[in-house]
Amino acid sequence: MAKITAAQVKELRDKTGAGMMDAKKALVATDGDLEAAIKELREKGVVKAAKKSGRIAAEGLAQVLVEGNTAGIIEVNAETDFVASNDRFKKVVSDILKVITENDPKDMATALNLPVNEGTVQDEITNATAVIGEKITLRRFSVIKKSDEEVFGTYIHNGGQIAVLVTLKGDSEEAAKNVAMHVAAIHPLYVSRKDIPQKIIDTETEIATKETRNEGKPENIIDRIVQGRVNKKLSEITLADQEYVKDPSLKVSAYLKTQKCEIKDFVRYEVGEGIEKKNDNFVKEVMDQIQ
Repeated sequence: MAKITAAQVKELRDKTGAGMMDAKKALVATDGDLEAAIKELREKGVVKAAKKSGRIAAEGLAQVLVEGNTAGIIEVNAETDFVASNDRFKKVVSDILKVITENDPKDMATALNLPVNEGTVQDEITNATAVIGEKITLRRFSVIKKSDEEVFGTYIHNGGQIAVLVTLKGDSEEAAKNVAMHVAAIHPLYVSRKDIPQKIIDTETEIATKETRNEGKPENIIDRIVQGRVNKKLSEITLADQEYVKDPSLKVSAYLKTQKCEIKDFVRYEVGEGIEKKNDNFVKEVMDQIQ
């Protein structure tokens, strides 16, 4: 049996991010063969990752990358908020974001099969799941392309809990960033009224009509009241019609006119948005593990 040195353990840990004992055991099992030990850890990682597949991953990071006229935005989830500060996790997110931005995959399956580092995006996620000890998933991504007459604006809130990518027609990077900050804070759902599905408008009209009739308003003014209420509701979810967060006297569209810009599109990812989080008893979980 080959003698396993501290230097070998360190090299294996540097290459894989594995814990010290896992690295040493892999080297012992492979008689000090570094490449075989890496393979051993990856194979164990598949087993560990599979055991975590049923867990809920609703924390993590959202990030944006701009490379010339192309920008990518992704959300990568983990199980706890602690992992967002983990350097290995941050690198996984960064590596995945870069390869997605550069390759513009058509769907999730294509994205997971993109080559990155020594394997694929799926391999990177599987290995990180094993090393970090939490279920990790690539939840969603978008790749946006712009023309030379357009400008990107990005904003990351709270270290990556919210990521925003805005595309404007115009050349003001400052305006694009300001609108990205607005999108992060106010959370519009649509760019303009024309983007709102008719089903949403019909639903809001039905609700406003019932509400107005229940208030006992005269029948001859109900339509006017309903129209006003629906317009107010739609303006609250439409970026162009929202009050600009830095100057509420202006609509976002009016602010952009002062900057000779026009909103084209935006993407807003908030970590864990729409995922039902598991309500764990953290103290009990820790106690169960140490008993």
